[in-house]
Amino acid sequence: MRVHLGTDHAGLDFSEHLKTHLEAQGHEVVDHGPTSYAPLDDYPSFCINAAVGVVNDQRAGVQALGVVFGGSGNGEQIAANKVRGVRAALIWNESTALLARQHNDANVCAIGARQHTLDEAIRLIDLFLAEPFSEEERHARRIAQLAEYESTGAIAGHQVDSLHA
Repeated sequence: MRVHLGTDHAGLDFSEHLKTHLEAQGHEVVDHGPTSYAPLDDYPSFCINAAVGVVNDQRAGVQALGVVFGGSGNGEQIAANKVRGVRAALIWNESTALLARQHNDANVCAIGARQHTLDEAIRLIDLFLAEPFSEEERHARRIAQLAEYESTGAIAGHQVDSLHA
């Protein structure tokens, strides 16, 4: 599987360990940065590029998922979720890692590099990457509704309030 990574300075050290681990597992790793430590760098472009890589690969029929991380994982998840077609889930324990894939078919996971030990974080990411989507109808239906809203701003058969500029 191809795994796209994006982080910031808070996750730079972790990214080197994670790349080595994932490559040893047989994954092809695409690192979207950063490549050097800059304490004032900004995570959005790194995480958005990782998310775009996942979506482009999936649309091309390439099996791909993404991992974005920083101090907490929150901002990185938000950035990734700005990309159309991304379902990024913040994972913090085994259950959230598994359910993100089983129920939400999340294609990107976000994790706080400062919230876990290296071994804990790698374990959660491994679970996320290995877990398949359940394909249950109720979950597929909900994901389709999210995609429909993302494309049209509406969900057929459901009342959805609109934004006012």
